[in-house]
Amino acid sequence: MYSNKENVNILTALLVKHHVRHAVVCPGSRNAPIVHNLNECPQIVCHPVTDERSAGFYALGMALHEGAPGAVAVCVTSGTALLNLMPAVAEAYYQHVPLVVISADRPPQWIEQLDGQTLPQPDALGRFVSRAVTLPEPRNEEERWYCNRLVNEALLDSRHHGGTPVHINVPISEPLFEFTVETLPDERMIERVEADMPDMALNHLVRMFMHAKRPMLISGQPMNPGLDEAVYLVKDDERYVPDLVLYTGGSIVSKRLKHFLRKAKETWAVNKTGEVNDTFMNLTQVYQGDGAVVADLIRFHQEQQPHPFVQQWNELLARVRHHAATYQPAYSQMAVVKCFSEAPLSSPEGDTNVQGAAKASPRGGLEGASPSGRFGSGFPLIHYANSTAIRLANIYAQHPVFCNRGVNGIEGSLSTAAGMSVVTDERVYCVIGDLSFFYDQNALWNQNLRGNLRILLLNNGRGGIFNMLPGLEQSLARDRFVAAEHHTTAEGICRQNDVVYLAASDMEQMQQGIDTLLYMESLRPVLLEVFTDPAEDERTLRDYYAQLL
Repeated sequence: MYSNKENVNILTALLVKHHVRHAVVCPGSRNAPIVHNLNECPQIVCHPVTDERSAGFYALGMALHEGAPGAVAVCVTSGTALLNLMPAVAEAYYQHVPLVVISADRPPQWIEQLDGQTLPQPDALGRFVSRAVTLPEPRNEEERWYCNRLVNEALLDSRHHGGTPVHINVPISEPLFEFTVETLPDERMIERVEADMPDMALNHLVRMFMHAKRPMLISGQPMNPGLDEAVYLVKDDERYVPDLVLYTGGSIVSKRLKHFLRKAKETWAVNKTGEVNDTFMNLTQVYQGDGAVVADLIRFHQEQQPHPFVQQWNELLARVRHHAATYQPAYSQMAVVKCFSEAPLSSPEGDTNVQGAAKASPRGGLEGASPSGRFGSGFPLIHYANSTAIRLANIYAQHPVFCNRGVNGIEGSLSTAAGMSVVTDERVYCVIGDLSFFYDQNALWNQNLRGNLRILLLNNGRGGIFNMLPGLEQSLARDRFVAAEHHTTAEGICRQNDVVYLAASDMEQMQQGIDTLLYMESLRPVLLEVFTDPAEDERTLRDYYAQLL
């Protein structure tokens, strides 16, 4: 039996028709009719998460894995619960991930009247959603039509131009807990047909790229392997500066690379939304389309007729890859990520040695297959947290990885990986620094987690990235107040959440620990905490670049 709230039933029926198959639900009384409906609906799987901030990132991780055609919903009660979703919604907005935020609300006449759990919710998520709608509580056919239309509009926008978050606010009057409706209504579904880039524009783009004197294809997120080191070697050499940059994908990790590409004559961008992202300050054209299609076509032409400029970069990147492969870092976070990256992992197809299957393209992307959902299929599902972790991945990862680089915050990295692990039977790995982990520890306070979640925790007792910022060492506030120096470990957190805990504090223990983390069978999540010295982490990374010259 379903709720007797008509707007809730209209919403539920259309979620099903628009292929929403997973819903992260948070506790509350005002949203209980919605949660009840979602749980009653056989086409939707509910995943309870108590902490709303963590819940938003759980939903993000699920949406990254699920891909088209449907979005993932996250449902919260009224009041500040909605505000806790803001970090995840902002991340989803900049990653173009379809996320449907559903918030229960009090009737409008009780907002700003000192009633419990009330605040103005209709526009609470601001510009980080492409559409925000507040459903009426229908009293006649016209209002019922209006409610249907609003839900359709929001759900269509969630998948438009590659994906975006939307917000559906649902005022619900008391009584709340009457579940007397036998079946959901057969709601009208509105559909949209997306148009691809015309063949004429696609062919023109590829032809102009191949005819340029010094063309460079840059694929943004998920990875830009080797390019930071390559630019480090040639940053003052004009022979390596492109005249035309074709930019696809998302954000770029390396500041050095972004500054280098600002020397280029012009940039053409390809993205699914047609957005103007002038990252290199020389954008002249924007093409609305699938950047992966463009990149594949250019790679095909490059294989048929190699471009001299591309060959020049090929040789440079080969040198960088050789250095990364042969450099033996001392015991440090760099050594940990290198050891992890070189270990054979299981892919969704069961291939146990997929790490070396991808190779860096001469323009900065990755050739080969991708993981499931957001990037296709073929690679293990690995999430890196922001700051040091993703920068080390940018050196050693040999395949696409997930990272919350839309806004680059440290919150939610663990929850995003945990959320993905809930909707797949494949192993999901999370490489994360100490501050990111402890900030998001509630991700482990969840009944949905299983043994397919594996966490590699890099703990050097501080935000290690702050050791690498020139000039900050002069501040007496750096260690305690900026880098948040601490003496915390994850052992107690693991114990209280029934997570298998492993620890390492030297090279041998680390190598054995990674083997155990990757290959042991477990019904519960497994975490390896690797303790390193921040000064040695800094020295090793600086030595890596010094020996590259």
